[in-house]
Amino acid sequence: MELFFQQLTNGLAVGGIYALIALGYTMVYGVLKLINFAHGDLFTIGAYLGLTLLTAMGLTDKLGLGVGILALAVMVMGLVAVVGVVLERVAYKPLRNADRLAAVVSALGASIFFQNAVMLIYGAKFRVYPHNILPKMAVNILGLEIPLIRIIILAASIVLMIALYLFVQKTKTGTAIRASAIDQGAAKLMGVNVNRVISIVFIIGPALGGVAGVMVGMYYGQINFTMGWMYGLKAFIAAILGGIGNIPGAMIGGLLLGVIEAMGAAYISIAWKDAIAFFVLILILIVRPTGLLGERVAEKV
Repeated sequence: MELFFQQLTNGLAVGGIYALIALGYTMVYGVLKLINFAHGDLFTIGAYLGLTLLTAMGLTDKLGLGVGILALAVMVMGLVAVVGVVLERVAYKPLRNADRLAAVVSALGASIFFQNAVMLIYGAKFRVYPHNILPKMAVNILGLEIPLIRIIILAASIVLMIALYLFVQKTKTGTAIRASAIDQGAAKLMGVNVNRVISIVFIIGPALGGVAGVMVGMYYGQINFTMGWMYGLKAFIAAILGGIGNIPGAMIGGLLLGVIEAMGAAYISIAWKDAIAFFVLILILIVRPTGLLGERVAEKV
């Protein structure tokens, strides 16, 4: 029983990371009906920027553990958001009225560019996060020793997801995002600046992906320039699992996929962990192609 709960907490922590990345996919799809294949590489950039800021600036040493990590997350989110806006302006905006296939090819090209740029700047070897960022300690919950890093990652993921949901549902800018997802033409007639909305989407999505990259670096202790491909693919599966274009669906899909993977690794084989994720994708596409909560973008984004 202890193994079950350990794997459950592990799956929820990893699933929270998947959910944060999946939100970037689902928001862009909701507004532009485009799958941003470069999103996984923005996640990788966030992981490497986090490592650079930690080692070059020593944020946790200068500001203390809690404030340092918070400052690191904010800085990485801001920097990756800038990269996301530049990506939209250079790779997607010129093709907004072109055939959809052209935007897909542009996204794939941007992904290859980012991946190779990271490799040339940081090298092809695995890079290791500092081991002294968080103390190696566990929290006792009902007799179960849960690593502190899992609790922090899960809590931070949930806070960010709730904040995004409230932003989209309760603010004027969120209303503009939902209106643009329903009908961009009608939104323009009602005075919504659709270009500004798209820029905001490309700020929020990459920012969440960037902080997810930092979480992976802190959780596993090492990063690689190719990791964005697999994490991006699994986050895409999570978005489809919950319902592509559906923000609550991306959250639920990410958490659920993380738990399924963790349980599969524990009770079947860790070698099948990635295969299980793709099996879930195939199963969902057969049984419920619109995802668990549906793909009704107009109402849910």
